[in-house]
Amino acid sequence: MRTPLIAGNWKMNTTLAEALALVEEIKHRLDIIEGVEKVLCPPFISLASVKKLLQGSSIKLGAQNIYFEEKGAYTGEVSPLMLSGICEFVILGHSERRQYFGETDEVVNKKVHAALKAGLTPILCLGEKLEEKEARKTEEVVTKQVNGALKGIESAKGLVIAYEPIWAIGTGKAATPEEANITIAIIRNSLSQLYGDGIALETRILYGGSVTAANIFEFIIQPEIDGALVGGASLKAEEFLSIVEQSAAIKG
Repeated sequence: MRTPLIAGNWKMNTTLAEALALVEEIKHRLDIIEGVEKVLCPPFISLASVKKLLQGSSIKLGAQNIYFEEKGAYTGEVSPLMLSGICEFVILGHSERRQYFGETDEVVNKKVHAALKAGLTPILCLGEKLEEKEARKTEEVVTKQVNGALKGIESAKGLVIAYEPIWAIGTGKAATPEEANITIAIIRNSLSQLYGDGIALETRILYGGSVTAANIFEFIIQPEIDGALVGGASLKAEEFLSIVEQSAAIKG
């Protein structure tokens, strides 16, 4: 059994005060939910302060991005070494990074290497555009992304993958649970080709893209889906708590 994982990606939202207030609001109820790994991914400016609030709890912390160099003249960037000891997870290859900041599979691959070297667990994001879906290229696209992002990675043990169809992110239009399950099975098969069935079967693959408390049940009951990378709904205390609670009740 793969332990389900629910991660909240706060994106570029919350001031430091707002982030701490949200954590205070959800911390106790979130902490006592068992059978699900819970990860909060606030903006960089809040990571250290949120870490203090979460000390002694079962709630893990993740960053939303890293740069692939350990240090240097890269104004405005955050290196994996800076995050080591603060958080355990890091979101890499999110479609917003690919779309707005020009990240390619090659760049994502460098970041995966850097994260693993620093002891961080990547939450590697994959997903196709609407035009690729309509052209029936979903399998081709996600397979290429898996191979590109993991090039030269000797072991994917512990890696987390999030399938996020780009056309579903922040649009309110989620993929059907069946569509998501089929695509995640394709991703798992790609992992099997690279690392064998053992790693493929133990790797947690999440769904992301307009996940809400109203639709999480239909996703989490799918056999290939091991949790969710939650965007906007993770900023709403009761909504996020409900997503985690439902996931625990079904797969916890």
